[in-house]
Amino acid sequence: MRLTRFTDLALRVLMRLAVEDADLPTTREVAATMEVPYTHTAKVVARLQHLGLVEARRGRGGGLALTGAGRAASVGGLVRELEGAGDVVDCDGTVPCPLRGACVLRGALRRAQEAFFGALDPLTVNDLVAAPTGPLLLGISGGSGSPAESPGSKGRMAD
Repeated sequence: MRLTRFTDLALRVLMRLAVEDADLPTTREVAATMEVPYTHTAKVVARLQHLGLVEARRGRGGGLALTGAGRAASVGGLVRELEGAGDVVDCDGTVPCPLRGACVLRGALRRAQEAFFGALDPLTVNDLVAAPTGPLLLGISGGSGSPAESPGSKGRMAD
């Protein structure tokens, strides 16, 4: 199995937010820290907000925060949600596979996909940031759990 870039980024955003304990980072700061385009990060953050996993606060002291549901979210459930319920192979595509009605491979791939998700089910976002990952994330984000302050970062938006 291979995760889409969207799902990979969503998991990394959640992990980044899970180690924050001081200032709330903005979407721009998260994108810069992870060295990914702001536009991609903004789409991911919007989806995570829609799922109730991330809260965006505007104004002074604003930024992104992980919700309680985000901390406790099952990684397997998140991956299922973000990846969608599609099959590993597209047997019914533009040119449907002539074997689709009697194919053993399709069922085996579906079971393998579910086993992949099932292996992730017991993990939560909080589990993903346990040592040694959490301390490393803190170092990447500025060393203290909060992004390095830059001029003009007061009164910022959650952009």
